[in-house]
Amino acid sequence: MATVTLTKLTKRYGTVGIVHGIDLDIADREFIALVGPSGCGKSTTLRMIAGLEEISAGSIEIGGRIVNDLPPRSRNISMVFQSYALYPHMTVRENLGFSLKIAGAAKEDMERRVAEASAILGLDTLLDRRPSQLSGGQRQRVAMGRAIVRDPDVFLFDEPLSNLDAKLRTQMRTEIKKLHAKVQSTVIYVTHDQVEAMTLADRIVVLKDGHIEQVGTPMDLYKKPGNLFVAQFIGSPAMNILPATIDKTGNPTVVSHVGGRKATVPIATPASAKGAAVSFGVRPEDLIIASGADYLFEGTVDYVEQLGEVQLVYVDIGRADLPLVTKLPGNVEVKRGSTLRLSANGEDLHIFDTDGRSFALHEAEAKAA
Repeated sequence: MATVTLTKLTKRYGTVGIVHGIDLDIADREFIALVGPSGCGKSTTLRMIAGLEEISAGSIEIGGRIVNDLPPRSRNISMVFQSYALYPHMTVRENLGFSLKIAGAAKEDMERRVAEASAILGLDTLLDRRPSQLSGGQRQRVAMGRAIVRDPDVFLFDEPLSNLDAKLRTQMRTEIKKLHAKVQSTVIYVTHDQVEAMTLADRIVVLKDGHIEQVGTPMDLYKKPGNLFVAQFIGSPAMNILPATIDKTGNPTVVSHVGGRKATVPIATPASAKGAAVSFGVRPEDLIIASGADYLFEGTVDYVEQLGEVQLVYVDIGRADLPLVTKLPGNVEVKRGSTLRLSANGEDLHIFDTDGRSFALHEAEAKAA
């Protein structure tokens, strides 16, 4: 069983805290992505799991065994780096088998495992080439193959695709997903790219300033962000956030937003929140062109980014600091300077309190209690 448990995991450099006592349970064979802005602690967390960074406090458990004081080679993990870290003077075959050779593996066993890894990753015809003779995508496959041959309990990926162009990143995401299906190991994957996290992971861990903001499936984070940070970090373009005020009467919640119109959101309002100032959110892709007088926003089209299948339309709703962004089909004709009315379904609207916490989270906690 390759479960991974982090308990109050902490990292400090002198008096400067980097990771602040995070708790996380990762199931056997689960694919977890750690995401967040630069400096949030995601790579440091991965390096502590790998044994490349000493922990300041807390514990790391892999497969039911505390590994705090074990060197990396004794943790039965394999790590794939951003820089590939291949030996330039060795062939692909030699790179794949090097760790086994150092470990004293029998020649027959080493050849078998190299052959299995190269077959999984389509490297059979490249075994006699050196890294300088390979493309970026091929080098990354070799780096993954070198991890596979060790048959680890846990694969650790540290932004492995950031050096590749857009097309290769898409191809390699597919390769990594196929790899996980074949080898059935636990995977912890660090990335700053939310598309990678959304397409690859079973669950995503969103980090900010060394703290876990939210853990959930990709769709949980997308549909039910627990706070403003997650709401705006997950999704591209980011969720539109506008100031609003809660009505003083009735449920479900009714808010009056910056555009002066009212929106009904199917979330119960705590009595203490009635009449309060809040933040009101809606994703660009959840906004649709309204018909008739039933609309949420009215504004002037400022500019349009035509992307082919879709277009991003920026709408001036009377606040220069709060342009509204909507994602519309590419074949819808929208002209700069024209007036646009937009609406959305109530279940696609979000409300956040003055601390940035989602009202939906308040409601879920109240029901659980």
